Amino acid sequence: MLRLTPFTYLSPTSIDAALTLLAKHGDEAQLMGGGTDLLPNIKHRLTEPRYVVGTRSIEDIKGIELLPSGELRIGGGVSLSELEHSSVVRERYPALAEAASLISSPQIRRMGTLAGNIALDVRCNYYNQSEHWRRAIGYCMKKDSEICRVAPGSDRCWAVSSADTVPVLIALDAEMLVVHRTGARWRKVASGYRDDGLRPLTLAPGSIIAHVRIPPQERTQTVYSKLRIRMSFDFPLVGAATSIVLAEDGTVGRARIVLTAVASHPLEVVEAEQELVGNRLTPDVIRSAGEKVFRATHPMDNTEGAIPHRKRMARVFVERALRQIGGLEAAPSAQTSKPAG
Repeated sequence: MLRLTPFTYLSPTSIDAALTLLAKHGDEAQLMGGGTDLLPNIKHRLTEPRYVVGTRSIEDIKGIELLPSGELRIGGGVSLSELEHSSVVRERYPALAEAASLISSPQIRRMGTLAGNIALDVRCNYYNQSEHWRRAIGYCMKKDSEICRVAPGSDRCWAVSSADTVPVLIALDAEMLVVHRTGARWRKVASGYRDDGLRPLTLAPGSIIAHVRIPPQERTQTVYSKLRIRMSFDFPLVGAATSIVLAEDGTVGRARIVLTAVASHPLEVVEAEQELVGNRLTPDVIRSAGEKVFRATHPMDNTEGAIPHRKRMARVFVERALRQIGGLEAAPSAQTSKPAG
């Protein structure tokens, strides 16, 4: 049985109190929302904090509000289940509700938070294992070794970003309010990541994601699709958020295509976006954009699933979403895959 290491749980009731505790305990403290990522990591000895600062009692980071301007404001402490079932999210941003609904199991979604999903640690077959298992192979670059087991000759870690809500938030041009003891500022969600498995987040230590805001989305259609081993519980083998703004003449005015689980950061396929803008969603244009997605996608052996299949499905998901948005066919939200091997 995997057990937690001893730690002191701290439960502040305000953002300021949480920031004070994080600053006081420094590297010995970890922030926790629902604990669905942190607690398994502690059990696996991937992190061993002496203090855990919980955010569940902070009311200021909860709630979903549609502002008169049309902007949607979501608290970082909102649970994934609340996001999934919110009537305003389902009506105005159905792809975000869909992405939340595809995360893990109902029990996990009731505990996990939006901020926790945004700050989700990267994953890898060689990293997300028990300490005993990792010790048996000599550990990996992400934790306790200088060697990346995915690419032993590489000088970097190739663990993958696997959050489901993040590609949708980026495709919707969402921003997050990041609060630190030095101040608070709104940042694009997309700016929170770098292509580095060791240091995937650009957020300063001791930061709290207090709120997320999504600007009004007129004439925008967004689709999120996810491939995984089973129809519930599993992390994505590949996920694709496709967001299109259609002009009155039927041409594409704006396009955002963002993939998850194929790189150490959410991967925006700019080449495919440029292929779409100014054109109608014809079969030829869709195939051309899909080919650019295929060429830009380079999954590695760091999750389950065969690499060629994951690469191919990135293109399939984007093409299906574009056909759905263009009125050519409906697109399913998720698919299963047989394990590789």
